[in-house]
Amino acid sequence: MTEFPEATLRDIQCAVDILKTSNNGVVLSGAGHSTPSGIPDFRSTDSGLWERYDPFEVASLTAFRYRPEKFFEWIRPLALEMQGAEPNAAHVAVARLEEAGIVKTVITQNIDRLHQRAGSKNVLEVHGSMESLTCIGCYTQVPADTYVERFVREGEIPHCPVCGDILKPDVVLFGEQLPVKTWLKAQKASRNCDVMIVAGSSLEVLPVAGLPMRALENGAHLIIVNHSETYIDVRADVVIHEDVARVLPRIVAEVLGERRD
Repeated sequence: MTEFPEATLRDIQCAVDILKTSNNGVVLSGAGHSTPSGIPDFRSTDSGLWERYDPFEVASLTAFRYRPEKFFEWIRPLALEMQGAEPNAAHVAVARLEEAGIVKTVITQNIDRLHQRAGSKNVLEVHGSMESLTCIGCYTQVPADTYVERFVREGEIPHCPVCGDILKPDVVLFGEQLPVKTWLKAQKASRNCDVMIVAGSSLEVLPVAGLPMRALENGAHLIIVNHSETYIDVRADVVIHEDVARVLPRIVAEVLGERRD
């Protein structure tokens, strides 16, 4: 394994010590968890997704209702990236912590379902996913399947098989409420956990950004692995400003007692 600076190695060891004594962990993952899989973080300046469009003009619920074609034009490159992406080492590491019984819940802001493909079972998608679509006219819900395939490959905007109105991917847009049942489960898991790992999230988007505070208020440890600083770094037990795909596998290998290269 690639070595880290001494300070980072000490932080990794601290995270290992915390996780070895934990049995009700929560992982809160953000866009940085999937960037090693080739999916752009559309808030980063070099991603291009927010550079060409104002998100409130293309990715808000109001904008979708009035100009859905602009939303589909914006999301098509992202959908193409997600379709070709594979889980990275960070996804696998999280799944292994869940399999070991240390992590009980994965809360993700991502819509790519890479956690599930890596083997995680209890995943709460607080911003929805591209796995289903709902008609904006009659509210019929359908599996994405061929609709997304035709959209990604041919640019065909999906329409409802029942009434013919436009189908909206079940992702949360600006101005739209989070899925209630999922959000309640995420809040409960955050309040009840004994450790929370924030992985690849800058914690800039509310209300999800407030979940680490819920964990801290109830005495949980907090481990943050993210390239950039977050508002709650000062409260965390461990802060590692590194790539999650490098750090999490190292932490998990040591937690599980595996030999390092």
